[in-house]
Order: sequence, then C-alpha cells, then structure tokens
Amino acid sequence: MIIRKSPQEIERMARAGEVVADVLALLGERARPGVTTDELDALADEFIRSRGGSPTFKGYRGYPASICTSPNDMVVHGIPGPYALSDGDILSVDVGVTLDGFVADSAYTFPIGEISGEAERLLEGCKTALAAGIEQCRPGNRLSDISHAIQAVTEEHGFSVVRSLVGHGVGRSMHEEPQIPNFGEPGRGPLLSAGMTFAIEPMINAEGPDVVIHDDEWSISTSDGSLSAHFEHTVAITDDAPRILTLARTAVTS
Repeated sequence: MIIRKSPQEIERMARAGEVVADVLALLGERARPGVTTDELDALADEFIRSRGGSPTFKGYRGYPASICTSPNDMVVHGIPGPYALSDGDILSVDVGVTLDGFVADSAYTFPIGEISGEAERLLEGCKTALAAGIEQCRPGNRLSDISHAIQAVTEEHGFSVVRSLVGHGVGRSMHEEPQIPNFGEPGRGPLLSAGMTFAIEPMINAEGPDVVIHDDEWSISTSDGSLSAHFEHTVAITDDAPRILTLARTAVTS
C-alpha cells in the first residue's frame, strides 16, 4: 500500500530534506583529491547530528556508516573507508536523514578534479534522466510513467539502466511501497495522487546494465568495470507540480 502524506507531514519531510541537501552541498565542497571517503562520512555524521537529525543509513540492516560513497564503477552502497579520492574519479554520495520522525533521501555523483568526457556525459545523462522521472510525478499519471521516462532518456544518451535496483516510497521509513524500477512500459501500475512521496533514483551505467555484489554484501559495482552514476531526490506529488524536498540551496560550510 502506498502511504499518502498530509501537507503537514510533507513539510516535516521537507525539513529533513533541507538537512540532506545541506550535507550534500558540504560534501561536494570537501570531496577533493586526497580526501578519504571515511573523512567524508565523519563530516556528514557530525553535520547531520548538529542539525538535530540522525543518519538514517547508520545501523540499517547492519550498515556500518552514515553515508554511502561509491566511486567510479561502484553503483551504490559503497562503505566509506580508507579510499582516497583521485583526480578524474567520480563519486556517488547517498545521504539519508531522519528528522522529527520522517526520512528524506538524496544522492549526487560528484566529479573529482578533471574528469573524462565520457564521465561528464554519463553524469549529465543521469541528471537528465532524474529530471525526466520527476516530471512524471503528477496526479493522474501511472507509476510506470516515471520508470519509462528514466529509461528513455538514459538510452537516448547511449547508456544503460541498472535493472536490479529500484527507487522507492519514502516517509516515516526509508523504504516504503512502492518499488520504482528505472525501466518499463508507460501507463502501468498504481495511479499517482497528491500526498505520495517517492525517492526517484536513476542508477545508470556507461556500458552494460549488469552488476555484482562485493564480499562486504553491501557494495554493488558494474560487472564490466564501466563507470556508473547515481542521482536521487525525494519528491512529493502535489496537486500542481512535483515538489522536490531535497533541493540544494546554497553552499554550506562547517
């Protein structure tokens, strides 16, 4: 069952989303060659708690860190550690914040220094696919309209959608119904209505769609070693336009 949120509950989610956006802005400033992903995790944890929130991921099914950091061919769920960023890397950072009983979730793939033309195109393609999916978050559309829009844009850019990973509902819990694949035919699935809140998150690969899970049972990478990008926003469906609850405001310093 898809849990619809009241306007008051959406405002509470938006407050959590503001913290998420500020964390990502801060991490974007600090993600430079030589910085380790463990340092980014510590920075995020401290910042989230200073704003009165808690890192949603920490302890979730045993996950050991406050954020996910997934470089280059790693798609999602990378565990922060001693990996030091290098010029030319791309780094997906996924952040969840629980505040006042509600969750917001967002991800951004950062270029580290000067990146390749292929990496630039991949990041732009994934951003465009996310925007296309969000645009379909309107009353009267069907759930698969989101999925189809993401797939169409991704493939127009010459990339592939990861099919074994999905977006999801979000609210009082990080993962609520429904699951939202990033591919599929339009016009299928539940009818969308105001009050639904989704984490829309295209995960796209430069080459094939297949992925592998690492021995840590969390980190997931492309099976062919190609680059992967991940962008995500928490979105509320309203009577008017989609409302992005995790939009960045201005740069944040700490």
